[in-house]
Amino acid sequence: MQIIIPDVLSGETLAEVRRLVLSADWVDGNVTSGAGAALAKRNRQLPETSEAARAAQAIILKALAGNALFLSAALPKTIFPPLFNAYGLGEAFGTHVDNAVRAHGPSGTRIRTDLSATLFLSDPESYDGGELSIENPAGGQRFKLPAGHMLLYPSTTLHQVTEVTRGERVACFFWLQSMVSSPTEREMLFNLDQSIQRLAAERGLDDREVVRLTGVYHDLVRHWADV
Repeated sequence: MQIIIPDVLSGETLAEVRRLVLSADWVDGNVTSGAGAALAKRNRQLPETSEAARAAQAIILKALAGNALFLSAALPKTIFPPLFNAYGLGEAFGTHVDNAVRAHGPSGTRIRTDLSATLFLSDPESYDGGELSIENPAGGQRFKLPAGHMLLYPSTTLHQVTEVTRGERVACFFWLQSMVSSPTEREMLFNLDQSIQRLAAERGLDDREVVRLTGVYHDLVRHWADV
C-alpha cells in the first residue's frame, strides 16, 4: 500500500529546508548504497553528518511528529535520520529493493526497514523525468508529487527513480521501523483509524459507537505492537 502524505512541509518550513540543502556541498550518492544498489545508482547526496543535513533533519522530524496521517499510516517505532539526494541531467536510480536492515553510522543504531518514504522538495514543474516508479502486481505506479508532499510505501517493493532529462530533482528520503511489523495488520489498523476519524467528525468524539470502535482499535494495537 502506497500512501501520499500531503503538505508534510509547506510555506516557510519548506523554504527553510530547501535553503539549507541547496546551499550545502553534495557527495556521490553511493555513500549509502548496498552492493547491488550501487550498480544502478547515479545521483548526489548530502553528507548525513553535515550541519545543513542535521538542521534540515530536525525540521522534518518535528513535522512528522505532528502529522496525524503519517502517524496513523506508519505507527513509527524508530525513524532513520532523514537523508537528502539530488538528481540532475542524466542521473537516475535503477530498479532496486531497499536493504532489510539499515545502520546509522554516527549513532550505530540499526532498524528493520518496514516502510520507505520520499519527501519531494523540488516543484514538479522544475524538472522532467525523476518519477518514483513502484512496481506492483497491477503493473506499477509512477509518482511525481508537489514539493512538500511525501510518499510512504513498503520497503519490500521494487522501485526506481527514472532518469532526469531536464532540471534537478531534490528530495528527502528515509526508512522507518513500525511498531507493527506486518503490512496486513498495519493496513487494517490504518483503515480502521481513518474510518473512526470520519465517523467522529460526523457524530462527535463522545458518540457511543465512536468510543467503542476506538477501544477496538487500541486493543488491536496492544495485541500487535512491539514497543
